[in-house]
Amino acid sequence: MTTPRLVVGALIRDGGDRIFVQQRSWERRLFPGRWDIVGGAVERDEDPMAALRREITEETGWRLRRVLAPLGPAHWTADGVPHTELDFVVEVDGDLSAPRLEPDKHLGHAWVGPGDLALLDQHRIPGESTFITDLVTAAHRWLAAAAARRS
Repeated sequence: MTTPRLVVGALIRDGGDRIFVQQRSWERRLFPGRWDIVGGAVERDEDPMAALRREITEETGWRLRRVLAPLGPAHWTADGVPHTELDFVVEVDGDLSAPRLEPDKHLGHAWVGPGDLALLDQHRIPGESTFITDLVTAAHRWLAAAAARRS
């Protein structure tokens, strides 16, 4: 049995409770052209929080301020490799209007509110997983519940 590859994902929220997504380049081996959240593999001798901090900085130039909530874990397989994904709703420090995307990996970005989820279906193949849409929806639900608790 193959040990799952551990990955982390950041559902970065802005002041309007929108979630940051970025479009993967067409040259990417996995999920080319699809919308995705910030994240990646946990490296050897790295804990998930260190990986989360590193991935946020590498992919956006922002810095993790705080984790608001864990989502998951989720389990999926790509190219025959099982993955365990730990996702977190987070806040970051930095200029949210100017992420520093990795040009060889990402084509663009968007901030997605609850009414903008259709964007995430762009370039998705019929029958393909709605994993990212489901994650962003879960983050919106958590943020709405947290706002209701504060009221």
